[in-house]
Amino acid sequence: MGRLFDGPWPIVIIIVVALLLFAAPKLPAMARSLGQSMRIIKSEVKEMKNDGKADSTEATGPMEGTIVNHPKAKPGEPTDGTDVPPSTRA
Repeated sequence: MGRLFDGPWPIVIIIVVALLLFAAPKLPAMARSLGQSMRIIKSEVKEMKNDGKADSTEATGPMEGTIVNHPKAKPGEPTDGTDVPPSTRA
């Protein structure tokens, strides 16, 4: 009987068997919770790395309050955002 607990492996096997017998119904919920926690940690680490850097989408796209030329406007021609030529407006 003294040789059973001489090494760590018999103790580890007994603990694993006990966990499987008594905690089996709770294992899926524990795994799901662990997965959600890992996703949260991953997103927080990614956010910390990007903290202080400008987003590439904000720097390249039009921003609110900026003047953007109409795609069909000729250079130097004022536009009001419509496709109707100024001569046909009433």
